[in-house]
Amino acid sequence: MATTESPVLLTPGPLSTSTRTKQSMLRDWGSWDVDFNQITGRIRSRLLEIVYGDSTHECVPMQGSGTFSVEAAIGTLVPRDGHVLVPQNGAYCQRIARICRVLGRRLTTIDYAEDVAVSAADVDRELAADPGITHVALVHCETSAGILNPLQAVADVVARRGRGLIVDAMSSFGVLEIDARKTPFEAVIAASGKCLEGPPGMGFVIARREALVRAKGNCHSLAMDLYEQWEYMQKTTQWRFTPPTHVVAAFDSAIEQYLEEGGLFARARRYRENCRILIEGLKRLGLQSFLPLAIQAPIIVTFHAPPSPGYAFSSFYGAVKSRGYILYPGKLTTAETFRVGCMGQLGEHGMGGAVEAIHQSMQVLGISIAVAARAGG
Repeated sequence: MATTESPVLLTPGPLSTSTRTKQSMLRDWGSWDVDFNQITGRIRSRLLEIVYGDSTHECVPMQGSGTFSVEAAIGTLVPRDGHVLVPQNGAYCQRIARICRVLGRRLTTIDYAEDVAVSAADVDRELAADPGITHVALVHCETSAGILNPLQAVADVVARRGRGLIVDAMSSFGVLEIDARKTPFEAVIAASGKCLEGPPGMGFVIARREALVRAKGNCHSLAMDLYEQWEYMQKTTQWRFTPPTHVVAAFDSAIEQYLEEGGLFARARRYRENCRILIEGLKRLGLQSFLPLAIQAPIIVTFHAPPSPGYAFSSFYGAVKSRGYILYPGKLTTAETFRVGCMGQLGEHGMGGAVEAIHQSMQVLGISIAVAARAGG
């Protein structure tokens, strides 16, 4: 079981990082120093290599959370008179739609239930019906429920219709394959504190080079202009404004460890095994996962709350936390749920330790296994 001094984060990010990653933040860096600029360059190069995009795309790092980079991508790559189609089946899709509204970009949505994956056929119909749509913005893994949306099928439709695809790959990058050689996209967006297991504080956009060049002058913002950030980095190797130096150094270390582990396929294998142990373990306790396995991404799993008088999320959360694990609240509008992440460094006991902590917490709170077993019907 984990220790309460350093609880394991079973969340969609931030997540638990390795000791080596933490130790890499102990040195101070000058933001214009050549050594630090080499770190930035190495990160940019390696992120491009993960998606096989080094010959066609550019990696533009940005300060801030992943949402900052999503807004930067939309604000930069979508012209001010552009029109964005957002298929939405959760909170993060809805956030993209809200960004479009705030930025004054014309918006169309396709709305799904929270347990239904996006349909490429629906996207195709919308693009056929409205030739004014310039871009589609897709969330690859919608972590409201943990649902996996069909990136390749949507990308093929968008490319065939001659539009641009912007992919929020925040919770999939580095674990679920994205290959720029066979999956056409204008931009893929992710962040340091997700599947690559760095600390939070830095996002990045992998943008098609031609699209980035065309985007000059589009952006609504000085600080969030991807084109200006990219151009300045190309000329100087430096960030335009003060970067999160410790986060950048730690992210560099995390990527190094990712490659040492075996890259995408090894990381995916570890997360899938975490997901399997979690779902099977909690099923034995009577807790039912929200999604069918066919559309469940191995990133975060949503579970139905047990219909037991002993259950309230706050007390359940506290009991599990006292045993060394941090859960995440549900984010669905249709059901009472809680979420458990499969990412990050889970400690010597791994996901099995988390399952045992949940089991003990249920016993302490008087959540009957028999009652919980009826939660899924």
